[in-house]
Amino acid sequence: MDHRAEEQAERINASKSPVLQFAGGSLSPEHQAPKLLWVKENLEESWAIAFRWMDLSDWLTFRATGDDTRSLCTTVCKWTYLGHAHLEQMSSKDSVAMKASGWDDLFWQEIGLGDLVESGYSTIGRNVAFPGHPLGLGLSHLAAQELGLKEGTPVATSLIDAHAGGIGTLESIPRSPGAVSGASDGTDALCQRMVLVCGTSTCHMVVSHERHFIPGVWGPFWSAMVPELWLTEGGQSATGALLDHIVETHPAAPALANRAAHQKLSIYDALNGILEDLAAEKNLPFQSALTKDIHVLPDFNGNRSPLADPKSRGVVSGLSLDASPEDLALLYLATVQSIAYGTKHLVEHCNAHGLKIDTLLACGGLSKNKLYIQEHANIVGFPVGLPRENEAVLLGAAVLGAVAAKKYSSVRDAMVALNAPGLVVEPSQDERVKKYHNAKYEIFRSLYEQQVSYRKTMAEALT
Repeated sequence: MDHRAEEQAERINASKSPVLQFAGGSLSPEHQAPKLLWVKENLEESWAIAFRWMDLSDWLTFRATGDDTRSLCTTVCKWTYLGHAHLEQMSSKDSVAMKASGWDDLFWQEIGLGDLVESGYSTIGRNVAFPGHPLGLGLSHLAAQELGLKEGTPVATSLIDAHAGGIGTLESIPRSPGAVSGASDGTDALCQRMVLVCGTSTCHMVVSHERHFIPGVWGPFWSAMVPELWLTEGGQSATGALLDHIVETHPAAPALANRAAHQKLSIYDALNGILEDLAAEKNLPFQSALTKDIHVLPDFNGNRSPLADPKSRGVVSGLSLDASPEDLALLYLATVQSIAYGTKHLVEHCNAHGLKIDTLLACGGLSKNKLYIQEHANIVGFPVGLPRENEAVLLGAAVLGAVAAKKYSSVRDAMVALNAPGLVVEPSQDERVKKYHNAKYEIFRSLYEQQVSYRKTMAEALT
């Protein structure tokens, strides 16, 4: 959610480097190249003395083993490393650390970070490996003591947390009738699923055999989640964080939170209950109709995809002076719906550029909110599958550990064995619900278009 490198991202994108085509055409302030450039320009002493620049997950494995080999997940998704440099070099089952041949020297030199090239990329990674590769000699003596584990315990090359959620969820779907237990329905079916890893922000993950260049959507990233498949990664910069903001800044929130705590409920459970009561009181044909007069654009922290506009901001239409818990519940529902409209926009955009998504899977904290999942099913029009394991990100990490420990020959085999389906939430078949959301979706799309128009008008007024 740190967007302080917005100016640096704009300058990098102006370079029109060929590297950018593997990030949807432009880098976000959330990528590491603009972050590094910001540090160099604003924290010169820190830049000069830094020993290593690392994603958290790579730092954890380095700290555990002393092995500085980086993950294809972190380097490809966040650092502009071109993982497909290894496309014909070897398969993930060969399981060796590879010399980092996917850095583009000209890109780093053009954006003002040529010193990384001069150092032979020693600070950002000279070796890379597929997720699940066993690092070094396993847990070092020091790390084993600190963790209370056995020295030499295998440690796997990591995944970013959201991508671990994808590994822990992607095969969590009921098998076809007659399928052999533990067998996958195949990579074709796998490539029709989008995983929503929904927490503070949301990542939307889709894998495919072929690479798809989709404007405004990160990727295609080779072997960045499921080894040897291309990853397309969309996202929303603030989802859980946005709901928290909307709820916590409303005047009714403190009293409602206290009341919910006395009932041993979360404030979101309390809000869901209020919405059910309101729909019954108003005798509405369906609960979603409560928000007919409230429309939200959820870009409070910019739009990651598919618009790739970090300058976009949130819009709420339909506010009143009402400070009641009921008003908060309506605003909360409208915000949930707006997040789901953002997912619908992303799915439509991806499918228009060659993907064939027809199923959603969800994990993360927000996936435990029944209303959140049902609104996504109704709005996108696809079933939403939930994994049996509530902590799918941890399951994804366990998949990597199991592969590093040689319990499974590949990440894919471990996914098939360890993922398991839970509840499947079906979309409403009520034509009135579909018509309602189609109308609100049109308004949702127009809110951004109006904002861009307003920006242009005010920019012209200040010239």
